[in-house]
Amino acid sequence: MARQFAALGRNLALAARRTDRLDELKAELTSTYPGITVAVKALDVNDHDAVFRVFGEFREELGSLDRVVVNAGLGKGQPIGTGYFHANKQTAETNFVSALAQCEAAVEAFRAQQDGHLVVISSMSAMRGMRGNITTYAATKAGIATLAEGIRSDLMRTRIKVSTIYPGYIRSEMNERVEKAPLMVDTIPGVRSMVKAIEREVAEACTPSWPWTPLGFAMRTLPLKLVRKLA
Repeated sequence: MARQFAALGRNLALAARRTDRLDELKAELTSTYPGITVAVKALDVNDHDAVFRVFGEFREELGSLDRVVVNAGLGKGQPIGTGYFHANKQTAETNFVSALAQCEAAVEAFRAQQDGHLVVISSMSAMRGMRGNITTYAATKAGIATLAEGIRSDLMRTRIKVSTIYPGYIRSEMNERVEKAPLMVDTIPGVRSMVKAIEREVAEACTPSWPWTPLGFAMRTLPLKLVRKLA
């Protein structure tokens, strides 16, 4: 996503717990696109005080925060009641509570600027309750989708936009070991579909739109005994 936004001429604020790969990415992007600014900072989103501090530092360094993509998350988890509360709790805290912190910090900046674009990355799994290892993950993604809609409603009469993106199966390091995924798309085209929806500042989008838009409708309307076969 950073590469694709850089190609559009966007300045970038990149944050992660480890910055070594971000530093390499910054060098690549500023060499390829010398007209952009790329800022890099270390951030663990579970350190909520640091979220507000780092967002503030980015805003001061770049002059404004025009768009914030809330994307950090975990994919771990186990079926409920099987003795893995610690893993499910960690997923819930990172994917929802820490996403809330990022939304708070972003919208605080947007309110001060009276402009901005909040992008929340949910998941197609948010459409319905999911079984097995992704029960908690899906619940957190449904939670942040509802959070984003509430923020959108609250800001509807302002210039601040809120987008919720529901990605389908897009190849990434989180799922690189998954072999049997017939609907999986490669990283670059998958992310391109996300960037396209984000650039349009749509309220909601399933990405890639085919086949996930019709599948999203099916997931919301089919009986649960059929939906459970999709995951």
